[in-house]
Amino acid sequence: MATATLIPVEEYLRTSYDPDVEYVDGVLVERNVGDWLHSLIQRNIIIALSRRYPNIYAVPELRSRTAETRYRLPDVCVLLAAPQTKYLLEAAFVAIEILSEDDRMSRMLEKLQEYAAAGVAHIWLIDPRMKQMFAFHDGTLEEVKGDLVSSGEAQLELTREEVFRQ
Repeated sequence: MATATLIPVEEYLRTSYDPDVEYVDGVLVERNVGDWLHSLIQRNIIIALSRRYPNIYAVPELRSRTAETRYRLPDVCVLLAAPQTKYLLEAAFVAIEILSEDDRMSRMLEKLQEYAAAGVAHIWLIDPRMKQMFAFHDGTLEEVKGDLVSSGEAQLELTREEVFRQ
């Protein structure tokens, strides 16, 4: 059984990877990327949020610190102000993950828990294949049954039609 080579966080932050990888306690973690449905949903979310809310930043795959030795790449980060650093060191307002067919739910839940522990106010999970939307809060993943996924107080919202537009 091969062991992973531990990489210092400084090396991770100064290195470009193609495709980009996440950093978990010194280990580079590959992500499932590149399938059409995932990319389409990611694009839909960014366009819809950017059109509806021109004063926010909806950006793809921004390296985001969730702990001192962990950096994740949310599929979409929503920021209320531009970050003051090259990588996101403060919690995003909304972190959105989009499931790919090869994602494992246990790993996804670990990520969502990290976002919550880092102070991300709103965490959404989108399943393109099943056309489901979920909100993660208080350690629970809850399906959004209505037509809107919403942030609440700042009232950012997306409709099911905006998210799943083909």
